[in-house]
Parts: sequence; C-alpha cells; structure tokens
Amino acid sequence: MNRYFTLLCVGIINVLIVSGCSSDDKSSSTAPPVTETFKPVPIEKTNNTKIYMHYMAWFETNESSSDHKWGYHWTMANKNPNNVDVNGRREIASYYYPLIGPYHSGDKEVIENHLLLMKYAGIDGVLIDWYGTYDLNDYKMVKENTEQLIAMLDDVGLEYAIVYEDRFLKNIVDAGLAPTMTSAAKTDMNYMKNNYFGSASYIKINNKPLLLNFGPISLITPDDWTAAFSGLTTKPTFLTLWGESSEAGANAAGEYAWVYKNNTNLSNFYANTFPKLSVGMGSAYPGFKDFYKEGGAGDAIGWTIEHNNGATLDETLAMAKSANVNYLQLITWNDFGEGTMIEPTKEFGYTYLEKIKTFAGVKNTTSMFSEISTLYNLRKAKKGDVEVQKKLDKVFDYYRSMQPDKAKQLLNEIK
Repeated sequence: MNRYFTLLCVGIINVLIVSGCSSDDKSSSTAPPVTETFKPVPIEKTNNTKIYMHYMAWFETNESSSDHKWGYHWTMANKNPNNVDVNGRREIASYYYPLIGPYHSGDKEVIENHLLLMKYAGIDGVLIDWYGTYDLNDYKMVKENTEQLIAMLDDVGLEYAIVYEDRFLKNIVDAGLAPTMTSAAKTDMNYMKNNYFGSASYIKINNKPLLLNFGPISLITPDDWTAAFSGLTTKPTFLTLWGESSEAGANAAGEYAWVYKNNTNLSNFYANTFPKLSVGMGSAYPGFKDFYKEGGAGDAIGWTIEHNNGATLDETLAMAKSANVNYLQLITWNDFGEGTMIEPTKEFGYTYLEKIKTFAGVKNTTSMFSEISTLYNLRKAKKGDVEVQKKLDKVFDYYRSMQPDKAKQLLNEIK
C-alpha cells in the first residue's frame, strides 16, 4: 500500500510539472498561424470559344505624362479634360464616358479593375494594340503601358497576344531610327520573341505564338513579311485583317474579322471567307461612332453602327455562335474615340459585360461587376492608408482566386 501510494504521488507530481512547463512554453503547443495562399483560378463557363478582348494601352493623363498634359486619345485636337462640368465629368474626345473616368493605361489600379471585370465576364485574354519598340511619338508610352498590363496578367489568370501596327513603320524610317521598314519590323519581332512569345501567358495557336496585324498597311508583300520574320526560329500563327492575307502570302495562317459599316460585312465573312481559313477569328462589337470630326482630328470615318441599347452586340455575338468560331475578338475594350468600347461607361453601365458573360456561359450567375468597381474606388479614395490597402490587396486575392463572396464581405467591412 505504501509503495503504491508513493508511486501515485510521484506520478501526480510529474504530471503537474509537465503541465506547468507546457503552459509556459507557448512555442511547443501553439500551432503556427495558417497563411492563406492565393492562385488565380479559371472562371467556370460552358462556352468553349476562346474569347479575347482587343485592348488599347494608349491613354495618358496630366498626372502620368512627363509634360503634365493629357494624352491625345483623351483630347484629340480640341478637347480639354481639365474642364469639368457640374456633374464632375471631364471634357474628353468621345461621345461616351468611362465609368471610372479618364485614366492612365499604366495605372496598376486601372489595370486591376479592367482585368478583374474581364475575368468575371468570361473573357480569356487580351489582344493588345501595339506600336513597336521605337521611341517616337507615343510609341514608347504604349509599350511601357503594355508591359504594365502584361506584368499583371498572370496574377489574374488571363492570356495575351499582340496586335502589331505596321502602319507606323514609315515614321520610324523617316525619323532616321531604322534604314528600312522591314528592318524596323524585324527589330520589333525579335523583341517580341525575346520578351513576349515565350511567356506561359502568351496565347498559342497550333503550338505557335499568336500574332495579329492591323493591316498589312506598310509591309504589303509576302517578301516584306518573310524579311520581318527572318530572325524568328518559330514563325507565329500570323493573322491579318479580313481580306488582307494575300499581302503576307504563306506567312499568314489566316485572318480575323473587324467592324465595318454594318453587320452585313461580318455576315459575309462568316459565309464566304471564314470556312476557307486555316485559322479564322470572328468578331463581335457593341457599335461604332467615331469622334474624329468633332474632336478636330480629321474627317469622320463616314459611317456609324448604332449601339441600339445592346442589340448590336447581341446580334454580333449570335452570329459568332452560329458560325461556331473557335476564337472570338471583342471590339473593343476601350477605343473611346471610335465608340466601340465594351468597358463600363456612364451611358451603358455593365450591360455589355453582362451580355458577354451570358454568351460565355459563366456558371456563377451572381454579378460581381459593381463590387469590382467598388474595389477600384476604394483604392483611389484610401490611397494613402497603408492598412486599408493591405485589406484591399486581400480583396483582390479573393477575386482572382474565385472567392467573390469573401471579397464582397471584406469590402463591406472596409466601407
């Protein structure tokens, strides 16, 4: 009995000692905090068509530009965005007004807003209008803005490809920056090969990088394009504007549709040209109404395609569906000067994004567009608040990883 009693007492004392030690030693009993990790998650949709957005990276504000002047694409020749009306609306060179106001294309908060809106509309990637590598006019600015956009694509989970503007190659030669237009184009192609084509987020078709050309306009023979591509080990899947592939010859893999005069031209493309192409890309657009004459930037284009309260976009999306296109280019995200913008505006709100979302067959039917705009507005309103910006970073993480309910909840807490 005595021996048993002694052992029992010793055991109890040991337990008390161990318990006391473990309660003091927090590091041995407390699990490390769980760190949330976020990766971009693809949006779920039922339409297998690859949906791409034509994108302009050419906008400059008086705060972003080196000369503190608004860029041409907000002003054209006679508009001054420093003039603000009683409703807070700046005077810009467009019949339409961006919902977030006129902006700088290299602004990370603007890019974040644009890419999240596209993602939740079921858009797979952006086709970036690009002027090359030379430091002339605003070409360098467009390149820099483009690369700000590209730097954020992986974070959101979208792809991209370049739409090359060869029309300005003559300007490069006239400025003495290159001996010939083909040599200038070759320099641009080599830059794309070294900096864009190899990216995991760069769009590939038939295992080759996709490259669109808005033309050809300056390089108008197959030999020109052969020379331009001569530095590439793998030629791109090269698409010209509809009806222009003969100017690139065997270098062209196909064509893409655009917007012109009326929807009959698009219907004819699907009926007559599209079935013959190795690679064909359709188009859909909300309308066309240019501001060139009113903006003092030259003659008007000479034709208009009315927006018709969204009916034009409905019709062109339906045409793409009937043609069973594998690749569709939406024209455009933000060409405000020509009135083809799908980006949310004061006039149309999120109407066009909702229509594209329906076309894409996005499975999550809850609309997140206004909340994504709230994220943008808070980014601007709380710009100097480090703690709030950290919370907004997490809101972004929730959005890109397809956790919109958590994003909305956190936004409501911040507001």
